Amino acid sequence: MNNENKIPSNQSRPPQSGGGSRRPFHNRFNKTRIIRTNSSSVPGAFAPQPQTKPTVAGEHNGHRVVLGRGARKIAPFRRPATSQFRAHPAQSANTSSSSVTAKHAPLPDKHVAGTRMNIVRPDAARSFRRGPNKPVMKREGDIIPPLAPDTIRIIPLGGVEEIGKNMTAIQYGDDIVVIDIGFQFKDDDTPGIDFILPNTKYLEERQDKIRAVIITHGHLDHIGGIPYIMPRIGNPKVYTRLLTSVLIEKRQEEFAHVPKLDIQVVEKNSTITVGKLKIRFFAVTHTIPDAMGVIIETPYGSIVHTGDLKLDHVDGVPTEQEVAEYERAFPIVNGPAGPTNVLILMADSTNVENPGFSLPEKTVHKNLELIIKNMQGRLIIATFSSLLERLLKIVEFAELYGKKVIVEGRSLKQNIEICKHLGLLKAKKETIISVDDIDNYPPERIVIISTGAQANDFSALVRMSQKTHAKIKLTPRDTVVLSSSVVPGNERAVQKLKDNLSRQGAKILHYRIADVHSSGHANRDETAWIHRAIKPKFFMPLHGYHYMLRAHCDIAKEANGLTESDVVVPDNGNVIEIQNAGTKLVKLKEKAASGLVLVDGFSVGDVQDVVIRDRQALAQDGIFIIFGIMNAQTGKLKKSPDIISRGFVYLRESQELLHEVRLLIRETADSSTKGMNPLNLDIVKDNITDAVQKYLLQKTAKRPMVIPVILTI
Repeated sequence: MNNENKIPSNQSRPPQSGGGSRRPFHNRFNKTRIIRTNSSSVPGAFAPQPQTKPTVAGEHNGHRVVLGRGARKIAPFRRPATSQFRAHPAQSANTSSSSVTAKHAPLPDKHVAGTRMNIVRPDAARSFRRGPNKPVMKREGDIIPPLAPDTIRIIPLGGVEEIGKNMTAIQYGDDIVVIDIGFQFKDDDTPGIDFILPNTKYLEERQDKIRAVIITHGHLDHIGGIPYIMPRIGNPKVYTRLLTSVLIEKRQEEFAHVPKLDIQVVEKNSTITVGKLKIRFFAVTHTIPDAMGVIIETPYGSIVHTGDLKLDHVDGVPTEQEVAEYERAFPIVNGPAGPTNVLILMADSTNVENPGFSLPEKTVHKNLELIIKNMQGRLIIATFSSLLERLLKIVEFAELYGKKVIVEGRSLKQNIEICKHLGLLKAKKETIISVDDIDNYPPERIVIISTGAQANDFSALVRMSQKTHAKIKLTPRDTVVLSSSVVPGNERAVQKLKDNLSRQGAKILHYRIADVHSSGHANRDETAWIHRAIKPKFFMPLHGYHYMLRAHCDIAKEANGLTESDVVVPDNGNVIEIQNAGTKLVKLKEKAASGLVLVDGFSVGDVQDVVIRDRQALAQDGIFIIFGIMNAQTGKLKKSPDIISRGFVYLRESQELLHEVRLLIRETADSSTKGMNPLNLDIVKDNITDAVQKYLLQKTAKRPMVIPVILTI
């Protein structure tokens, strides 16, 4: 960009190299002031400024100075060639002043507040967007020191700054064990994204050391990332329980292009050896069958990872089966790490801020049985498709009381088929009927199990509420049971769903007015009981937001008398080490790569941060497209530019604004192209973008994305 366009209107311009003088251009929309100089001034262009520091020939610090939002530093760069940066006319006229002047054009000698200083690099003209440089893809990570022989390394790759994308790497010697590979659904910071994955750069660089992947249970926040990540880390062997293995294999059928998984089924009393590590398992209570915890034995004590869990209890007293399982898995042996020889415990933190004990799943089953038994009209139960134990009980109770079951929703049908295949579903074949047969039975004999309790788009219950379901039409005699809690962020959508159901007269039961849902995660007192049963030497919380992790550490301190040095609250990518043969818990200053890896359609991990920022800008302020045709010889616009706007203002009611913008575009284009030979459209478009953005911000207090499209003829 040439500095001539930035000269204040009260300064005289130097004569042009082509002869004659130009009338100074005054841009009334782009008020600027000089805030710093870093080289001697050019005669005739600016008043001389005192030099506080000698300027070395060829030196330039590459700073972009902007007042207000978007100011940031640009790394140093090498000087552009003359053909790519226009010299100041006062200097270009003297071509024999020095070899430097002959080869290179001078850099701009003034930084101007409120304008974007474009640096045209030798490879291509390029401008830098305003806005925060927020990384949304991935941080490359630090250089992590090698692992000492007497040290255990634990790296949570996901699940400790959010709910979801759970993944943890554990390394001892040359052996790495990975526990869980989940994903997280998109949030407000990642519009248009399908899923968010853990960053596995650390593991990708150490594929030869990965001995096993262990999956604790079959929920998507623990298995959802497997098709995307397993090929990246060398497709190591997977160990998990039977139901989880079937759920994984069923999901893999949707990814025919990825290598086949090597899955070995284990049970709660199994023991395996991977590398030099001995690994045991124990059963935990959750909302899906075959959930398990993991015990990795080392010379300094055991590493315990619980997965997601709660307790099966009666009025706050764990059942005999729960007590027996924990006593089997964690007997008192008085090992080097303490009574149960557990060196470190890593445990679920999702519900630790809730007091007391969680609602037992058996209570939910009992209440659902009473609802199914006593319901006079048609009953619709919406729940998560992953709550397999609850689904099986609903089918069992419907058959017990002579009712027929209709399953609506692809994921529900898929999981019901898996349960049939594994022999978990004991119901008679005629109990589950097709939706096409719904009119063959009276309403009081129909129980519909449906997806859509979270108001997911196009789910079966949402289609019923919107009267778009092909076979099921709601009536005032219907009762809808929302057998799930509201996932954070879905509150408004669920409220709209309930409104639409109520407009059709349906009665609604949900977890706030009836015990029809139970969480699969332990409350505060349950968590304390688990800590006292396991008795770890050190503790690191998993699976939750930072506040949840911090609250979990407080429980660990109260339950077993741990000190601040015995617990650690991690972030994704933190390198946690147990050093000096199991005597010291340390969080290293170095960090593994932890930036987001995004699934966007068919692309995985290569959605650039600028794409996400553009989507956010479009969602907030809309887009403003300028289309103009320019004479390549004169640099003049041939006619008034066309303007297209979406999501910004209603153009028919903003004619005065558009008129002013068109005048500004013409004025900016004319001033940018005067004396420019050859014509550089990149500079012209950047100047138009800057001027229009500032004007629109002044007039509307909005920042639409301004895109100029200039064609030359």
